[in-house]
Amino acid sequence: MSPRTRSDQAVAPHGWVQAAVTVLSGLLAMGVTAALGLWAAGATDLPDGAFPRVVAATVVTAVGGTIELSGNAGGLADTQAGLTVIPLSVTLAGALVIAALFLRPLRHRAVASAAELTGWAARVAVLWLAALVALALGARQTFTLSLGESALSDLGNLFGVTPKVGFTTDMPLTLVFGLLWLAGVLVLALLFSRGAPLPGRLLRFQASVRPAAYAMVVLLLAFVVLGTVIGLVVAVTGDYPVETLAVILLGLPNLVWLTFTLGLGATWDGRVEGPFGLPMPHVLDEVLRSKDTATLNLSTLAEYDGRVWWLVAVDAVLVLAAGFVMAARSPARTRAWQHALHMAVALALTVLMICLVGRISAHYGLSVLGIGDLGGDLNGELLLKAHLWTAVGLAALWGLAAGFLGALLARPVRRQDQAESR
Repeated sequence: MSPRTRSDQAVAPHGWVQAAVTVLSGLLAMGVTAALGLWAAGATDLPDGAFPRVVAATVVTAVGGTIELSGNAGGLADTQAGLTVIPLSVTLAGALVIAALFLRPLRHRAVASAAELTGWAARVAVLWLAALVALALGARQTFTLSLGESALSDLGNLFGVTPKVGFTTDMPLTLVFGLLWLAGVLVLALLFSRGAPLPGRLLRFQASVRPAAYAMVVLLLAFVVLGTVIGLVVAVTGDYPVETLAVILLGLPNLVWLTFTLGLGATWDGRVEGPFGLPMPHVLDEVLRSKDTATLNLSTLAEYDGRVWWLVAVDAVLVLAAGFVMAARSPARTRAWQHALHMAVALALTVLMICLVGRISAHYGLSVLGIGDLGGDLNGELLLKAHLWTAVGLAALWGLAAGFLGALLARPVRRQDQAESR
């Protein structure tokens, strides 16, 4: 063992204690974010002390876990419910904390063996799975629904129908998707950080992969920061500060990354029926309620508010800035057309990720003797889904242009760095 290796191990321990700190800190960040967001959304008023269980369920969904909804209203009634949504504010909080603590013991090193990185990641993964099991066991609850003052209420009283809905966790799927989520966070952390060590066999790929990964992470975080600033201004100056805070703490990336894809020219299909609402500006909700299945893009939004065309300008500035950052961090020998290809692939993969994690599907309904399934406060549906491959293709075209232009803009910076290195 070389003296360098001994020194590295002395300053960079990564055993079980450090793994536990990493996992617990990530869960704490997600739990606090989810709890504050749900508090702002009014979830503390849920009956039967359900708030902690709802927080646990929110964290489960934030890491890709599956929550199953169920209903029971007796033999004379029927209940149906389903939910697919990822609270990306909670996801992002946990991902940033886990990534930072995962990289901390590895900093200031150029190379690490595959066995070392695998062992460190495996310790984190084992404790992560144990934490997911505990969360899944705690994320279950049943509620009794009030039928209100309606014909359904009269029928319910007549036949003794007491509708109940609840949620529970699909344990196997939660563990599988939760582990995949962790693996994605750790891999992206290694790709993002210039100072993180890689196995010797992978060092030849870092010149092309790391600058692109870094640029995409910076791009996504830039939209989140911009959205946070706008959200805080709206919270201070608007009429619904608490509700706005709930959006920021639970679904801000869902909103700003959706608008990012819209600015690129992507199209989403959506529908909102019943009392469901979306954590987004009124114009988006208005478009989605306009017909059975609405088309959501710049053209349809511009019919309600022409200011949406500014999204194109915002995207152009930030995507070009990402192309510049990628080129500035790349080796000087990399040509402009290579930057364009790297940026195209990176932006296409980023938009693909947004389209997959940004999908929303929710519905619920209650009918008694066939009455109540046509609408009203006890029925609703929410759907949001992207035209996937069109969005990815447009992102690739934007990436080609931004990567090429970014390389041209970064030439003076790269020449200056090259001259200083001499």
